[in-house]
Amino acid sequence: MANKQLFKTFIGKFIRQADTVNSEKAPAYKFSDRQALAQYAATGCLNATFYANAEMQLATVLELCNAVEPEFIAKTALYAREQSMMKDMPALLAAVLSTRDTEILERIFPRVISNGKMLRNYVQMVRSGQVGRKSFGSAPRRMIRTWLASRTAEQLVSASVGASPSLGDIIKMARPKPESPEREALYGWLIGRKKEFATLPKIVCDVETFRKGESEEIPDLPFQLLTSQTLTEQQWREIARNAPWQTLRMNLNTFARHGVFQDAEMVEYIAGKLRNRDAIRRAKVLPYQLMTAFYYADKSILPAQICDALQDAMEIATENVPAFEGKSIVICTDVSGSMQSPVTGYRKGATSVVRCIDVAALITAALLRVNRTARVLPFENHVVRIDINPRDTVMTNAKKLADIGGGGTNCSAPIQLLNRHNESVDIVIMVSDNESWVDARSSGASALMQEWETLKSRNPGAKLVCIDLQPNRTTQAYSREDILNIGGFSDTVFTTIEQFITTGNSPEFWVDEIEAVEL
Repeated sequence: MANKQLFKTFIGKFIRQADTVNSEKAPAYKFSDRQALAQYAATGCLNATFYANAEMQLATVLELCNAVEPEFIAKTALYAREQSMMKDMPALLAAVLSTRDTEILERIFPRVISNGKMLRNYVQMVRSGQVGRKSFGSAPRRMIRTWLASRTAEQLVSASVGASPSLGDIIKMARPKPESPEREALYGWLIGRKKEFATLPKIVCDVETFRKGESEEIPDLPFQLLTSQTLTEQQWREIARNAPWQTLRMNLNTFARHGVFQDAEMVEYIAGKLRNRDAIRRAKVLPYQLMTAFYYADKSILPAQICDALQDAMEIATENVPAFEGKSIVICTDVSGSMQSPVTGYRKGATSVVRCIDVAALITAALLRVNRTARVLPFENHVVRIDINPRDTVMTNAKKLADIGGGGTNCSAPIQLLNRHNESVDIVIMVSDNESWVDARSSGASALMQEWETLKSRNPGAKLVCIDLQPNRTTQAYSREDILNIGGFSDTVFTTIEQFITTGNSPEFWVDEIEAVEL
């Protein structure tokens, strides 16, 4: 008799066979070049991750850019900057476009290079020679000169925070033509030339008189430009009061060390600003950035009211998480060992405290907060039992999930559990780094795809969403009408999931979303 294991008929007999292997050498499916570029753009920070170093990421992105047309590179850069709120990858894609199509680059330049930090990233990447050129040429220089000319004096002075290259270095390289004596004096001041106060903009005069100790009035600028001289406690309070929302979030410990929160009125004011719904929306804060602030917050010097305000801000930042009324939802959270790596990669002296597992737990907790009947199945080698209360705060449940950790990666484990108990399911959302290997098979479809087909035989309308938090070229479940592969850790992920569940039917739904970006 024929070998029944080898020739068995199974529900998923028409599933595509795996066509590649992942980083663990386990069977997987290749992303299309466009999907892979989107994945890297939405998750890659050009730092070492658990599975790839920075050089490998750079080489892969450059290879993928060579495989797609410039227009898609431009749309991906816009999506990564405006939707995923990334910094390094959009600048890299803009640098690539400087060698591929400067006309398209000029159309997106102001939107991708949206602040001084992005401009420095772009210039540094081009000058490195990694994208195929070290000199800028006339078109990129013109774009930089236009960028400089379009900024107010206040914006340029604020953008002067940072180095390697500094804004002064960029001005020397671009050689902008000032349109007025005041702008000429400003450019001169930014590159370190002494200028008479009479021709300098007022904001620069204010900075200079403050630095010389001739005025105690704090200029409304990033505090990094003002701390060359000793500041009083009252001056630090004024800086904190005027600080933009993101600056406030990132410097709570600094403000605490300088006595800002010794004043009860300031504690109330800062807490109110942190939980202000409009301010959070304007700041375009990513939920994981709030988690970073909460984890970094020094509870020994920060008032409890400030820490509570960060949790309130998290609830507001995740308000656009979709609620799927009347749907049976299962959230599968990868808590394996590889998820312990920093979500933005290892950076010497600046590695994020937030790990992949923290972000996965955060996404899970946010979804659970508005879909309270959802079932949560954390997995590693197998599904891990957990007692989780959907009425707890997002931060509380995220920490509970993130504290599990360890073991190998078995993406099919939660679906296998559902099949074992003949569960009825409408939506399965998997948050992982997508490097499954415990369930690896020698041939055929991936274990996740086989288990998904079994589940689909009972639930033909079910949809699977695979959220990948790391730069990747492979998946365990290939994209099709019922399967969405999406990368990233901004709240845009939630919006895309909602659109896919309610209206989507394209095999490459996420790529189509990027294709729809207006240049």
